[in-house]
This record gives sequence, structure tokens and C-alpha cells, in this order.
Amino acid sequence: MVGGGAPETPGTHPGPATVGLPASMVQALIDHARSEYPNEACGLIVGDRAAADGGRALRWEPCRNRAASPYRYEIDPDDLLRLTLATEDTGETFWGIVHSHTHTPARPSPTDLGQAFYPDALYLLVSLAADEADPTSTAPSVRAWRIVDGGAHEVELKVTA
Repeated sequence: MVGGGAPETPGTHPGPATVGLPASMVQALIDHARSEYPNEACGLIVGDRAAADGGRALRWEPCRNRAASPYRYEIDPDDLLRLTLATEDTGETFWGIVHSHTHTPARPSPTDLGQAFYPDALYLLVSLAADEADPTSTAPSVRAWRIVDGGAHEVELKVTA
């Protein structure tokens, strides 16, 4: 991602307003982002239903970034196919699309908005930028968004035990 990211789109929020993720899953997202640095990391959160339909996150599936770039991500097509088939076989779905920003905020960039092909999923971003870290814990910023019709709507992310 280049620049500070797209601002939240005004208007009616498509929901959900809030989602919960286990602390262990949030930590796994952060660990994966750190392990792929200096490139952006990516992966998928599989759920029982789409986040837009009130679904619940079940598991984190780290993926390879085919772009191997600090400025963009592309989930490896082999990983995407494998996970698409696996979720179809089990009646699950892509609950969240995850990637990291190495030096910028956890906000969707214009590129992210243009490549948001799953409108019922959430887009979770992990920012490794030092100035985005939590001032108390120094943990990276992790934020969730619904991207619908090119607009970004932040979803409150509650970390659960």
C-alpha cells in the first residue's frame, strides 16, 4: 500500500458493526505479518457463514503472497484454490481476507478497494508501522473493514479470550 489509505466511506454502514475474534487468532495474524516482513503478508479467515450474515470466524489460514512485495499482496492462486475447495466441501466460507501493511496504517488503500472481490467478507489489515502500534502494549494495529461497492466501512474488532 502506498499512502495513508482510503478514508471511511460516509453513508449507511452495511454491517456488521462489531465482530469478535479470539486473541490467539489476532496474535496469529500479527505473527504471520511479522514473519513475512519486509513484504506484505496475506491469508484467509474461514467462517461458518459470511461475516455480513453474522457468521463466526473458525480458523486462520495463512497464505503465500504471490506478489512478494512490500506494497501489495496477491493470495497465491494454489492456496486460494485449495481453500476454496476445502470450504465448499465443508459448507464453510471466507469470513475474512487478511493482509498486512508494512509501513502504513491498517486502512484499505485505493488498490485494496479495487481488489476487494468478496463483498460479504471482512477485510482485516495488520499495520506494522511503528507509529500505528498500541502505545501501551506496542502491539501492531489490527482493524477490520467491510468493502462494498468500492466503499470502506470500519467494523469494530473486539478481541475475546
